[in-house]
Amino acid sequence: MADRDIPKAYDPQAHEDGIYAAWEASGLFNPDNLPERNQKGEPFSIILPPPNVTGTLHMGHAVMLAIEDIMIRFARMRGKKTLWLPGTDHASIATSTKVENILFKEEGKTRHDLGREAFLKRVEQFAKDSHDTIVGQMRKMGASVDWSREAYTLDEARNKAVNFAFKKMYDDGLIYRGYRVVNWDPIGQTTISDIEIVYKQEQAKLYYFQYGPFVISTARPETKFGDKYVVMHPEDERYAKYTDGQKLELEWINGPITATVIKDVAIDRSFGTGVMTITPWHSMIDFEIAERHHLDKEQIIDLHGNLLPIAGEFSGMNIDEARNKIVEKLRDKGLLVKEEDYTHEVATAERTGALVEPQIMKQWFIDVNKKFSRGLFKKATLKTLMQDAVNSGKVTIMPDRFNKTYFQWVDNLRDWNISRQLWFGHRVPAWYRSDEVYVGLEAPEGEGWTQDPDTLDTWFSAGMWTFSTLGWPSSAKASDGRPSDFEQYHPTSVLETGYDILFFWVVRMILMSTYLVGDVPFKTVYLHGLVRDEKGRKMSKSLDNIINPLDMISAYGADATRLSLVIGSTPGNDSKLSEEKIAGYRNFTNKLWNISRFVLGSVGAGSPGPSEGGETPPIQPEAITLADKWILGRLSEVTSKVTAHLEAHELSAAGELLRDFTWNDFADWYLEIAKIQKSENTDSILLYVLSDLLKLWHPFMPFVTEVIWKEAGFSKNFLMIEEWPKAKTTHSPSLPVRSGEEFARIQEVIAMIRNLRAEYAVEPGKFVEVTLIDAKNAEMLETQVDVIKGLARVESLTIAASGDKPEGSVAATAGSVQVYLSLAGLVDVEKEKARLTKELEEVTGYIASLKAKLDNKEFAGKAPVQVVEKMRANLAEAEARLASIETQLATLQK
Repeated sequence: MADRDIPKAYDPQAHEDGIYAAWEASGLFNPDNLPERNQKGEPFSIILPPPNVTGTLHMGHAVMLAIEDIMIRFARMRGKKTLWLPGTDHASIATSTKVENILFKEEGKTRHDLGREAFLKRVEQFAKDSHDTIVGQMRKMGASVDWSREAYTLDEARNKAVNFAFKKMYDDGLIYRGYRVVNWDPIGQTTISDIEIVYKQEQAKLYYFQYGPFVISTARPETKFGDKYVVMHPEDERYAKYTDGQKLELEWINGPITATVIKDVAIDRSFGTGVMTITPWHSMIDFEIAERHHLDKEQIIDLHGNLLPIAGEFSGMNIDEARNKIVEKLRDKGLLVKEEDYTHEVATAERTGALVEPQIMKQWFIDVNKKFSRGLFKKATLKTLMQDAVNSGKVTIMPDRFNKTYFQWVDNLRDWNISRQLWFGHRVPAWYRSDEVYVGLEAPEGEGWTQDPDTLDTWFSAGMWTFSTLGWPSSAKASDGRPSDFEQYHPTSVLETGYDILFFWVVRMILMSTYLVGDVPFKTVYLHGLVRDEKGRKMSKSLDNIINPLDMISAYGADATRLSLVIGSTPGNDSKLSEEKIAGYRNFTNKLWNISRFVLGSVGAGSPGPSEGGETPPIQPEAITLADKWILGRLSEVTSKVTAHLEAHELSAAGELLRDFTWNDFADWYLEIAKIQKSENTDSILLYVLSDLLKLWHPFMPFVTEVIWKEAGFSKNFLMIEEWPKAKTTHSPSLPVRSGEEFARIQEVIAMIRNLRAEYAVEPGKFVEVTLIDAKNAEMLETQVDVIKGLARVESLTIAASGDKPEGSVAATAGSVQVYLSLAGLVDVEKEKARLTKELEEVTGYIASLKAKLDNKEFAGKAPVQVVEKMRANLAEAEARLASIETQLATLQK
């Protein structure tokens, strides 16, 4: 090993593609090919949240891949039978819109110009190209997914599962076709899900109109043509004289109308005048009031955003064009009471930017409140199944504060609209002939049947992702009698995804899984936050602050990119990322490389490395020196804590602990001591610690650790299937039992000598004279003379159990040890006193000026909070420096 010619710097580009290709060729990403210990181990499974086939991966995907790969590699090394199943999502509306935009931009055509079949071919080719790009990017990230099981939400197997689920739910009466209010995109000409809505703040006018004896307010006068019901709370004393069902004659937009009083508890008495008219066709809340009271519903706006004949003279106008004209007419009729500026949120379609218009339409829905009984379910509803999944503890959400968000959504869940007016997606498995409706897995026999032209909401198929990918609805054993994937890996161990789709996807997955397979889809939900720029802003094209993960991998390597996304990031919290942070972890990657290079280049030729035959890495040697005992003890402690952190999915805490051990304990202390104080086992200990360190780092930094592992020749196996290190206790009869505390004392002494050198401006290259006095530890200190002298640059070291302060020295305390540094010949005492006295005056004046500003109530009251806090921090720092100067001066006086 000492003769190895290892480059001075690690070059990710020279290794990463080759390492990944070797991993993939080995077949070890497939759990069926793992070693025997894994085959006997507990299954651990993650089904990758499928990226949309609409382009390339972004930093959110990179975070997901990094976190999940750490979990999988850790589980694999711990002997679990690990499955990480990859796939992509057809994302019907997103992909369709993307292709339609390209089609119109390049050819000036719409999908209708091409026709359904031709358009679908275009979309499928686009999806395939995007898929290939995404798969390449996942490999670049080092994702150890089982490519042999890759799935696609629109492939044949998923289509079979979707149709089976639809029919099952239809037969149980949980899927129905009927009229309800849906989100309608007038540009995209389709219904859309809640997740495809973007709420934007808009400055508008809030109008107050006289409606008979009442004053009502609205920001949408264009919807008011059909308002013939005025609703108030039954307990509102202001309107006690009006009775439910009372008829009122009044003047309205297009002339006299008869209005009906409705009393309903849904009305917020504190908002506005406590009275509102309702537009049941264009509001979910109004629709539900109308349903409760069996009221008429009339469409005001068509599917293109234009007013219908009910609007009279405004018929055919677009709602934006008509709004001001309607207000002017009401003003002329004396019905406009007042108007005021108003800021509110408007719903827009994410893909087209259109204002979303609620419409009553005949669509397919899932009834979440209907009771059913089947198997273990007795008078259950889909909503109660979702509530029980988390209440029972079967599903744990990390962090648990998102339980509240989960139940806010589930408890208020409305029937789910699952049909879309799109061509790309799973087509609704329903056929019509006259008044007949047939739902089945295949087209019905006979003539005259027409399949429903709509497709299903993407979230319907995505909701089945954890079990449709594992072979459901078939759960038969393999031909050789082994358990099926579904039997082995479901429920999956972890769902790792962004907190922003907790409701839109996680809730729907629990809904579909609990109903269709009778169990939860996953045991733990790990929610990561958004990746923001270094200023905490969301990454966007308009801000020009997008960081492309592929660019970062190209510049700094996958390991550095992964570390930057994980360390400093905790579940449910947004994290900040900058190129500087990634570059910093590139430097750490090089640090690990150079630590390994030093160890492999410095151990003696006869030192024990891998065992005979290179089958297993080094075993733990006996500790001989105090430093040996300490580093092995620290390794055991760190191994235990890192393992516990990873078991609890506390990835950042594990990485931070490992980083400190690697850089501080191993590199800055033990390696430096190994250059000074070598025992017969030092080389073996260096190799042993390096071996375990590479294992501990492997889930975080798979590429560089695999390269070093191969270079070291520790084992013939890939590092990724090596056994995870176990914490070990070490005992050596030649060493004191409390070696950790004793080594900490040595560290304190060395640190104190270094501090004294710095405080009194002793040149770094000069050797010094030091005296240590300690009644308790003098004998122990004597055994570490070489270490203290070598690491603190001490030429003469005197150790005694008692004694007086040597003349011309300065003092400090390290625990029970009195440390004296002689300044003779090193520092001009009088000159040093003058320097410190001048600094004392400057710091004293600075402190006085800070206190004066902070004591000024006018300044403290008007200055930004961050400015005041910064000033207080500066004051604390200055006062600490003042105390240090006073101590130094007092020491020089003696």
